Amino acid sequence: MTPEPLQVLVVDDEAPARRKILRLLRQEPGVRVVAEADSGEAAIAAVEKHRPDLLFLDVQMPGIDGFAVIQTLAATKLPLPRIIFVTAHDRFALRAFEVHAFDYLLKPVGEERFREALERARAQRDDSNGPFASRLQAMLEQLQREKSFSDRLLIHADSRAFFVPVAEISWIEADRNYLLLHHGKKTHSLRGTLDALQKTLDPKCFVRVNRGTLVRLDAIRELVPWFHGEYKIILQDNTELRWSRRYITQRANLLKPI
Repeated sequence: MTPEPLQVLVVDDEAPARRKILRLLRQEPGVRVVAEADSGEAAIAAVEKHRPDLLFLDVQMPGIDGFAVIQTLAATKLPLPRIIFVTAHDRFALRAFEVHAFDYLLKPVGEERFREALERARAQRDDSNGPFASRLQAMLEQLQREKSFSDRLLIHADSRAFFVPVAEISWIEADRNYLLLHHGKKTHSLRGTLDALQKTLDPKCFVRVNRGTLVRLDAIRELVPWFHGEYKIILQDNTELRWSRRYITQRANLLKPI
């Protein structure tokens, strides 16, 4: 017996991106596009009306974004469709998708990657309210936690102010009542304490290496064993720092073999 067509809803506020996915879907057998939507509000209404099997969902949308769409649908207790997320590069979202085994498409969407994600969705179409729903909830909770970390810091200098992306800071050192942020070849001053700043930074990205220093993990080029169980840290720009034994014990997991 021929299986029922896969009922698909496409959601993206950008018309060109939406049209490309619709074009690719039209090339696939056993697929029926039941609706398209250009906003989070329209997406929620379309899911309630059409009850699709599969939802291509843009993450970054003005107003109600893709994650808010999911939270709203989950609160209605309706069966959740299988979801393939569509996103521009978003480090929080991509890491969460990979950790919780969700399919995602990066813009601009590639045809081969699109077909791979669609085939997986076909194979898993009857699992939408089992482990899938639990994984979805866990992913949303993770994103909520990670979005609370700062991704930029506001710097005041003379009569102006500007943002410095956290991902571009190599290391941070305490200097009395101030912090010195080493950003490329520049050093910016920020009033505050290292303890307070550390709480706002993602521990997956930054490590406290001694009483007065925070280091971005991706800025480390090499770790050299040093005296008394300590390490000398060599950064990509050849800066050398000390990782004290006390602070190694706090993040000992970083030194375990994978």
